[in-house]
This record gives sequence, structure tokens and C-alpha cells, in this order.
Amino acid sequence: MFLTEALIRQVLPRENQFRLYDSKGLLILVTPAGGYLWRFKYRFGGKQKSLSFGTYPDISLKEARMKRDEP
Repeated sequence: MFLTEALIRQVLPRENQFRLYDSKGLLILVTPAGGYLWRFKYRFGGKQKSLSFGTYPDISLKEARMKRDEP
């Protein structure tokens, strides 16, 4: 399943944080306090790493995908 702007706007925070996955390692972390945080998971040297791209809606879905695809 791929994320859409409409889906992200519909999601409400829960008691525990949870993740909504897009594709190619991109996800949005939804915190109990109402934060929507972009994360990118990848592997380097056999170890899992992650990058933060910022918060939604400051960084849109389109911008997050562009950052994910940068070399």
C-alpha cells in the first residue's frame, strides 16, 4: 500500500506511536502527542540505519519521496 496525502490527513494519533509505510523504506511515524515524523529506513554495511526528513506537513509526501530518491 502506498501513502496518499488524504490518508495521512485522516489518521489520528493513538495511545502508542505507530508507523504508516509508503515504499522503498519511507514511512511516517505518528506519535501520541500528534507529531507526524518522516523516516527513511535503509541498510548500509549490513546494518539497518534511518534518516529523519522532518515533520508532516512541513515536508509533504512528494518532498519526502524526492528526498528518499536522492543519490
